[in-house]
Amino acid sequence: MLNVIQAAKLFIIFLLCGLAGWAAASQETPEVLVPPPAIEFDRWRSVRETESWEKYQVTFPSAMVTPYEENNSVRLDCFVPTQRVGRAPVVILLHFWGATDQALEEEMATELARKGIASILMPLPYHLSRTPKGTRSGELAIVADPGQLRKTLVQSVWDLRRAVDFISTKSELDPNAIGLTGTSLGAIVSSLGFAVEPRFKCGAFMLGGADLAAIMWNSSRVGVQREQLRAKGFTEEIMREQLRDVEPLTYLRKDDLRPSYLISARHDNVVPKISSQRLRDALGNVQELTLETGHYGGFLVREQLLKSVANFLTSTLRGQQFNAPSAFYSPTIRFALILEPTVGLQVGAGLDLWRLNETSDAFAAGFLTPRGLRGYFGFQLGGGVSMGITLAPQRVNPAMVWSTVF
Repeated sequence: MLNVIQAAKLFIIFLLCGLAGWAAASQETPEVLVPPPAIEFDRWRSVRETESWEKYQVTFPSAMVTPYEENNSVRLDCFVPTQRVGRAPVVILLHFWGATDQALEEEMATELARKGIASILMPLPYHLSRTPKGTRSGELAIVADPGQLRKTLVQSVWDLRRAVDFISTKSELDPNAIGLTGTSLGAIVSSLGFAVEPRFKCGAFMLGGADLAAIMWNSSRVGVQREQLRAKGFTEEIMREQLRDVEPLTYLRKDDLRPSYLISARHDNVVPKISSQRLRDALGNVQELTLETGHYGGFLVREQLLKSVANFLTSTLRGQQFNAPSAFYSPTIRFALILEPTVGLQVGAGLDLWRLNETSDAFAAGFLTPRGLRGYFGFQLGGGVSMGITLAPQRVNPAMVWSTVF
């Protein structure tokens, strides 16, 4: 009798193990993890040459076919340094949402070429040369449809991985020294590509973040799409579940020791600071630089930023040590509505002059208003609102200020 009971128990255990194995096998691999099919690439053609680089172009079909013919073709701009010895390390550069040119990326390509590093500029889906007729660059990239957002992100990663495949076919480029960087939307895509493509040896993410649902639900840049999603019944939690299979946090690992460099902005309301912190916490070997600006204020220190990122990419691709700057001067420029009881409401533009420390809500600023200069000392309450006092010649007033940082 005991043997029968034991045999029954063993049968149940084997049955449960078999069902678990069948369930695991039946789950489909997320599309973003599936490498695109191998293809034969056309020959690249030289289109321009300077003292720093020679520019080539090549076009290949996207691995995802969409209803828009323009979006189904990917044109790479390849910058190969004229002064190099052997195969050059190479970096893929991704632009921001809505880009109408790649001037920033070309500046970075030139900076890298001077250091002997090649660059490849790749347009994201629905941007630049991939913009469907009758739409603006990037207009169809971020829409109020999580299914379409997933497809766009998968297509972006498949195109990235196909660009890496292309690199391995060129004798001028080193397939064992490939880096990746992007700005804003390009940084978000880069972090996902970095997570799922092990051939990237390092990644630099400028003004990007993770937790896509939180970005969609808190970014000032997607207010229209957010309201459309709410009207359809979506919430932040539903979006988080819908986007899980294209979420960088799903795939990034703390034990991944590939070097990474994150540049964030303390007052960013496009990619909120909390999202950049979540990306930082998910990366295994990361250095961070925080700008005292909003999302767009990095433009004021553009040259310093490009050089810093170029130094990181150059050092890490050559196996050298890189130490991120602890900080460099980046002005905090505010545009404000200032309410003073004795004066009323007025607009102002100003510059932060003091902050107690990087975590404090206390700050001092100078504002230029239609009624002249105002000094201001206040405490942030949240949502861009602060309470404090204004200082003008011969008077001090209580004030409430709503401000946004450039």
